[in-house]
Amino acid sequence: MATVTASTPALGSVRLNHLAALDVKGADAENFLQGQTSAQVSLADGHFAPLTCFCTPKGRMLANAQLMRLGDEHYRLLLSNTLLDSLANHLKKFAAFYRAELTTQRDLIFIGVGDEAQALADQLGMDMPDRVGTHTNNDQACVLRYPGETPRWLLCFDNDSKVDLASVQDDQAGRNTWQLEDIRSGLAWLTDTQQDHFLPQMLNWEALGGISFKKGCYTGQEVVARAHFRGQVKKRLMHISVETTTLPEVGASVVNGDDKAVGEVVVSAFDHQGGVELLAVMSTKVAEETMPLYLDGAPATLLPLPYAIERVDPEQLAVNLNG
Repeated sequence: MATVTASTPALGSVRLNHLAALDVKGADAENFLQGQTSAQVSLADGHFAPLTCFCTPKGRMLANAQLMRLGDEHYRLLLSNTLLDSLANHLKKFAAFYRAELTTQRDLIFIGVGDEAQALADQLGMDMPDRVGTHTNNDQACVLRYPGETPRWLLCFDNDSKVDLASVQDDQAGRNTWQLEDIRSGLAWLTDTQQDHFLPQMLNWEALGGISFKKGCYTGQEVVARAHFRGQVKKRLMHISVETTTLPEVGASVVNGDDKAVGEVVVSAFDHQGGVELLAVMSTKVAEETMPLYLDGAPATLLPLPYAIERVDPEQLAVNLNG
């Protein structure tokens, strides 16, 4: 476990080493992705970057990602670096039947930026996207607007780009601040620790617009759709604060007053008050019933999410963004 040593700093600019990119290029890139991902791939139009996920035939998530179209026949998936190789190897089994090439982009630099976003974007000759879930790009970089209590952006560019990184943090404190914003946005990125473990709805993926229920078949689609239409999802991602000075392990159990496990930690970060905030996949009974919660013996409190647990169609999101 990590131990808190300082208060959480304000969001500046920080290297995000936990992210990676998988590029998909070729004449059949769109058709190939359409058969594998929960997104309606045509919605990735060079402006809107839909959330998406990849599943096993049993509907369990292999990875979740954000999908950008960078050019004709060129798509980029942003995801956890712990899942880059496994997702690429999984997709290559299907890509062999398409004119599509997969490339793991290991030399890209990922910068999370708050107030300094415009200055870095200017160095890259980029316009700043002003709406969450949209991006801009040129031949050397892309900029994606992220959700959060304060405006923030993700910059992604080549290692050889001439960008002054002197003001960019490369420390855990800065990454913790970025992670905290993800948590408060109700956004959890799957890692290898819990791969093939959750239905997409357990990470509230349909409430974030990460599942199209209007597209055709993709791997795992039948199970995901059945869980949605039959109301079979009994676990949901929830936001929790804990009175502790140590970060819990991924998968650590949240228990009730009878010491019975009612959830498991997905991601956590230190807050500004010397405690911890986290996202955990919890039994829906926790939200329906008042019960004490604990994590490693420390009292835990259920906090509200910034969105309702209801289906949001990405097709409608795209209309709203372009309206």
